[in-house]
Amino acid sequence: MAKAYNQVVLFGDSLFQGASQVQDGFSFQGALQSQCIRYLDVVNRGFSGYNTKNALKLLPEIFLPPSPSNPRIEYLLVLLGANDACLPIPTNTQGVPIEQYKENLINIITHDYVRAHNPKILLVTPPPVDEIRITVLDLASGHAQATRQAAVSAAYSETARKVAAEVPGVVLIDLQKAIMDKAISLTPKGDASGPPLPLGYPGGQRGALEKLLPDGLHMSGEAYQVFYDIVKSHIGPFPEGKAVFPDWRTLNPGTI
Repeated sequence: MAKAYNQVVLFGDSLFQGASQVQDGFSFQGALQSQCIRYLDVVNRGFSGYNTKNALKLLPEIFLPPSPSNPRIEYLLVLLGANDACLPIPTNTQGVPIEQYKENLINIITHDYVRAHNPKILLVTPPPVDEIRITVLDLASGHAQATRQAAVSAAYSETARKVAAEVPGVVLIDLQKAIMDKAISLTPKGDASGPPLPLGYPGGQRGALEKLLPDGLHMSGEAYQVFYDIVKSHIGPFPEGKAVFPDWRTLNPGTI
């Protein structure tokens, strides 16, 4: 019987779907697979446009139960909320009320199909949005207003933090904070008169969010590098000599 590699699963929306791409010479999924090579397979289950309602409904069709022939999920990364945070406007129906979002997140990470694998769960906060850029693009697409607001998105990120704190054993990956911290560090200080607005808020400036979130929502290669940097320490380490298949020196004894 063929040996199955256990898995690291990336479960979420377009922010994970896009993690498979190489941008600016970097791929989040590629970097994570390189870290896990010969020990675990990194499986991308990112679905563009999905919210927690969609993900919860289809979860039983996405996750196979563990068995002698099916791999076990050792690490589950969950990144959902960017679409849940959409505003309830006539031209967009992706939004999920914030209390329902919280309930859905809890139901996803405690679902029987997930618990059956007993994975280490890394719950990721949705990254910030650049409302300045999103407004321009949404108006050009025919919406009467922006589909997302920076302050609303930040509230959903805070809700994900609360879920991570409330569900035992869940590890928080604070992508929202990491991206904002990176953007602030890369943005030259402007006029200090008056209270500064957070980057990406109307009336303020885009700053380095222009580089990290080119369309105001999706991440650049540099942003994915920030993401990987806060994830990598939570995966592994892997015991030497315990890869799925033996080292070539074991198969070819006597080789120097």
